[in-house]
Amino acid sequence: MTDDLPSLVYLLAYDDSAQGPYDRARTELLVRAATLIDLASRGRLKEDGGTVTVTSAEPTGDPVLDAVLRNAAGHGWKQLVRRRRRRTLTEVEDRLAAVGLLTVKEPRTRFGSRRLTVTDRAVPDALRARVSAALHGEGAVREIPAADAALLALAAAGGVRSVVSRQDQKTFRTRIDACTERLGALAPGLETAVRALPTTMIAAQGGMGGS
Repeated sequence: MTDDLPSLVYLLAYDDSAQGPYDRARTELLVRAATLIDLASRGRLKEDGGTVTVTSAEPTGDPVLDAVLRNAAGHGWKQLVRRRRRRTLTEVEDRLAAVGLLTVKEPRTRFGSRRLTVTDRAVPDALRARVSAALHGEGAVREIPAADAALLALAAAGGVRSVVSRQDQKTFRTRIDACTERLGALAPGLETAVRALPTTMIAAQGGMGGS
């Protein structure tokens, strides 16, 4: 199984009935945010006065991460969440297909949608169980693995109800907030960008640019 954060977020957001993400426009932004978190956690992206800087342009070995890394310098975190988001989502789907976790059926017409099927339901089920354990656990937030804390923060910000229900959002608000706060250790602006995702998603549905 792949363990890069964008792929994990995609699998969390996958919905059988939709034959793809629960909401494609929202998932585009979640995947972009996950890519930035992954690169920052690897020490590849830093922040200087609110602007993203690249500490090393050497390839990571992950084509999705490398594509974002090449164009990250000189932008703000929120801007990078929006930029090329549709392309990044498609690249994540292609990568999951390449490792055998997705099958992809291309649309028959120009305006059709891809139909995607997870090949092993146990994979997203296990992933959701991990995030659920982070959400409902009694241990300190600092003890949650960094990837699981980031996944919980993103799922909550994106309204992925199969992972964080509306009731969970209210009941565990403090725990979700603490997981989101951990992103600030990577870069303050990255935490701010994730907290702003609900507003960014509303703007995206209104036709905001950034394909």
